[in-house]
Amino acid sequence: MEKAKGFKGNLFFLFIATFIFIFILSLKTPRTYRSTPQPRWAPTPATCPLVSNTTITPLQNTQHFLVSAYMDQRVDGLDVRIIGIFRRDSIQPLQCFFNCGSRCNNSAFLTSPTTVLQHSDNFGFPFVTTDAMCSIPKDCHPTHVTLLTQPHTLRGSDLSWLPIRNQKTNGKETRFKFNFTVCVSNLFGDYNNVLQVAQALEMYRLLGVDRVVIYNTSSGPELSRLLHSYSQEGFLEIVSWPIDKHLNPSRGWLFSQFGGDLHYFGQLTTLNECIYRSMERSRYVLLNDIDEIIMPYQHNDLMSMMNTLQRQQPNTGVFLIENHIFPKKHFEPSGRFHLPQWNGVPGVNILEHVYREDPDRNIYHPHKMIVQPRMVEQTSVHEVLKHFGERYKVPLEVCRIIHVRVALRGPLPLEQLHEDKRLWDFHEKLIPNVDGALQRAGLLRSERES
Repeated sequence: MEKAKGFKGNLFFLFIATFIFIFILSLKTPRTYRSTPQPRWAPTPATCPLVSNTTITPLQNTQHFLVSAYMDQRVDGLDVRIIGIFRRDSIQPLQCFFNCGSRCNNSAFLTSPTTVLQHSDNFGFPFVTTDAMCSIPKDCHPTHVTLLTQPHTLRGSDLSWLPIRNQKTNGKETRFKFNFTVCVSNLFGDYNNVLQVAQALEMYRLLGVDRVVIYNTSSGPELSRLLHSYSQEGFLEIVSWPIDKHLNPSRGWLFSQFGGDLHYFGQLTTLNECIYRSMERSRYVLLNDIDEIIMPYQHNDLMSMMNTLQRQQPNTGVFLIENHIFPKKHFEPSGRFHLPQWNGVPGVNILEHVYREDPDRNIYHPHKMIVQPRMVEQTSVHEVLKHFGERYKVPLEVCRIIHVRVALRGPLPLEQLHEDKRLWDFHEKLIPNVDGALQRAGLLRSERES
């Protein structure tokens, strides 16, 4: 009995000693305290959200693609517009997912419902340009946004985020950096019309354009050198547009005729993207192709023309300019501007083509546009789809498009065309400027080589 009592006493003292040892050890071990619960979507410094570094971002768990996001508070109750390319037959409910902070280790992540607006022009293709419209949650000052299909299964670090552009600072209106920006949609198919591009860009510079934005899927080697040169000097902004890496883009405008996933390599998406890209920095945006020049006929520059038009049409935000074809198969007979230094440059010499077709007004005749970007919500190629303010068709004697390309009305003989030498009014400055641009790009042959 005495042995049993001793054994129990030893166990008691052993238990007490063990308890004291563990208590002392715990005093030396650091402890973590949580003063407040952490936000559900708060990342750690090691799991910072990934910002998309491409212009076309696949959206997880969908067949859709995100392009860019812009602050846009022109529509009541909505604050952010995410431009995308969605498959029309599989649009599901989505949520906007906001990064409400400036640093990855000091951010909260909040969601809000999304309204997806399909643009009305899709020309029968499976994929369509879309706007995902979102309201910003209360007490959120977002820097980045994305879309979610299942908000509770992903972490902020699992997603590709889009920066929210066009954010105003201190509530002040942004002063326009540019008067005119030209938006050129989609170079593709290794396009290499070097001489005509140089002439068009230099012509626009003479007319007062400050910036040209080109969406480039693929261009030929000489044209790539020319575009790079213009980009380096700051006149040209090249936006990479690798749409062919994600979809089977069409080379035509109508699905029933050309097939494919998306109209003209995503032309509608790039035109809309360019309007929003330019909205806070350019007073006017010209929406046209690289082989088209929107040419004033009563003024020597675009600013003088627009000042006149805006005085006459003060509530107008969309100016429609009629397209006129100058068939490249007809040459001006004197050869005055068939210049030897351009013989080795690939492409069309627009100064040699001075004969203009009359449009067939019995069928639809397209226009291109000069717009005030803040007065446009959605655009197609030849018309705006949603806009604020008025539209105005500019009279032909004031402005028209000079479009040197294959004839639209092929059978017309030369006698039924009209001589139009408006481009020649600028030749004294245009020719040396084109020579300089080609020279800087290393594309102009020397007289010794000619």
